[in-house]
Amino acid sequence: MGAIYLIRHGQASFGKSDYDELSEMGIEQSRALGEALRARVPQVDAAFSGTQRRHRQTADACLSAYGFAEAAQETADLNEYDADEIVARYEPRYADRQTMFAELSKTGNLRRAFQEMFAQAVARWVSGQHDADYTEPWPIFRERCVRALEDMVRSLGPSKTAFVFTSGGPISAVSQMLLRIPDAHAFQINWTLVNCGVTKVIYGERGKHLLTLNEHGHFEGERKDFITYR
Repeated sequence: MGAIYLIRHGQASFGKSDYDELSEMGIEQSRALGEALRARVPQVDAAFSGTQRRHRQTADACLSAYGFAEAAQETADLNEYDADEIVARYEPRYADRQTMFAELSKTGNLRRAFQEMFAQAVARWVSGQHDADYTEPWPIFRERCVRALEDMVRSLGPSKTAFVFTSGGPISAVSQMLLRIPDAHAFQINWTLVNCGVTKVIYGERGKHLLTLNEHGHFEGERKDFITYR
């Protein structure tokens, strides 16, 4: 039986000009995860990563702490959906980030206001009623994420283990497929995924199965402050 560990990136730079950059916390989370995985997973055969900076930074810090000398193999199929486009199609004024953050900050809780708005924007994207508005509609995004999983399984071969560094969207799409969750509820998974949480997929002759989802025991207890969501 083979195992693929889908790892969400560490905390990124929410509210900054460039979200696609790990915060100091994100780096620490990635290192802590690598140390935890070293104690739990004795052998890793390969590592894969999306091409976005936060994926690569998470992979580098985690693999270094784990002691895996090879660089992660990069593929754009593991990249996140275009959140900026999804928001802009929902509210065109928010194509300007400064306008969006300034307006949402007036609520007194930027993170909560953004999450409420973003959930509605994603619901529009996933609904299937506006696919022509998007460069990558939800069905196409989901298809490439599932394809990424299939490609990794073929590349690995039987009974291998891999770490995969990606984002919440691809993890949600793969989990939805394996659990057969309707599109309307797929992103209920995404909203609960923690930074550097681990979702384990096993594969073999009987197919692929979701074994764990969003496991983050490595951040509980003394490291509870490491539990973040963006």
